[in-house]
Amino acid sequence: MRSKPSHPAGFAALAAVGLALASCSPSGPPGVDRAKLDEEVSRAIGDPATCVLIGKKGSGKLLYRYNSATTCGRTLPACDRPERITLTDLLDATAKDGRPRRLSCDTAPDHSKGVGWASGPIEGTDWVYAAVMEGNRVFPGLMMADRLDGAFRRAGVSKPAQAPSS
Repeated sequence: MRSKPSHPAGFAALAAVGLALASCSPSGPPGVDRAKLDEEVSRAIGDPATCVLIGKKGSGKLLYRYNSATTCGRTLPACDRPERITLTDLLDATAKDGRPRRLSCDTAPDHSKGVGWASGPIEGTDWVYAAVMEGNRVFPGLMMADRLDGAFRRAGVSKPAQAPSS
């Protein structure tokens, strides 16, 4: 039995949807190789339930997202107060006050799952980051921050502090 030929118009529509979705994702911080940054974040804290956002200090304008909008949009316990937040909430707060945050807590009553939050300024830039991991084997917020600092250095995101001139 012979199958029906494919419709080129159907492929074109599918391709257009794919391009539209890809264009919704931020391309990355200016001057940073997105593929290298993805690789380093993946190596440092990569997991299907991990999300990392990078935004501008002050405005919080999104420059980079590691993982899908669905993964990044989850509402999880804040750990430092009895409410639930999204990673965008954390990025916005960090963009406004520049204060690092390193938080961890349980997300399941039986302590079988937890969440780790990390955020702060990125050295030598006017960017901030926020990250979250949730699951049964997550890094604490402090460890996430440490691992991301290394990932940002290896990917060329953070800039070394300038030595004072004498």
